Amino acid sequence: MDKEYPDINKAIEDVFDGASIALGGFFSCGNPVYLTTALSKLDVKNLIIIAMTMGIGNWELNELLRNRQIKKAICNYPFFRSVSRRSIFEEQLRAGEIECELTPMGTFIERLRAGGAGIPAFYTPTGVGTLIAQNKEVRLCDGKEYLLEKAIKPDFAFIHAYKADRTGNIVFRKTARNYNPEMAKAAKVTIAEVENIVEPGELNQEMIHLPGIYVQRLVKVDRPQIEATIEKPPEK
Repeated sequence: MDKEYPDINKAIEDVFDGASIALGGFFSCGNPVYLTTALSKLDVKNLIIIAMTMGIGNWELNELLRNRQIKKAICNYPFFRSVSRRSIFEEQLRAGEIECELTPMGTFIERLRAGGAGIPAFYTPTGVGTLIAQNKEVRLCDGKEYLLEKAIKPDFAFIHAYKADRTGNIVFRKTARNYNPEMAKAAKVTIAEVENIVEPGELNQEMIHLPGIYVQRLVKVDRPQIEATIEKPPEK
């Protein structure tokens, strides 16, 4: 089954108001830049965005914030390191215009992994006794407290890949792998922007990072040119 779409707009045309979308990437590495930019031009709103950062490093996400397309964010790095600077996301959050569900990195990836594995929830000691524990069930096990964390199961996952064959088998490049595989497994529909698309059988089967069963759509893109920084947005 050939999963390549003719253009990026066709690949995302069924994203709907209120959809939950996981965006892969770790700061400036492995971000679905093209898919996110196309989403910012789509007439959809009240989105729930699941991402490592909120417009710090993944600057293309700021376009969604400027357009007021995001209702809620589930993330683990929402603000700049310095209190002297505020991101667009922080400004909107402090103004009560957007919601934020802060999730520690380990819990974040495990919630995604659980979503892909069909596990509805799990217990973890991370966050016990902190703001993270508010309104969550706490259970005592072997004399230690654990929080109940629910799985994340997005409607869509947008991921970036180095190479894929037309049936959706994917290879990531080095640390650009990051959250991308688990987001793809957890989502109902995974859309991958890919730098190189080859014919079935051309990939080394032992080097495939994400099997095609987890990928519904592919779109060919150029290799993005990204400045690896979290301090400031790139010059326009």
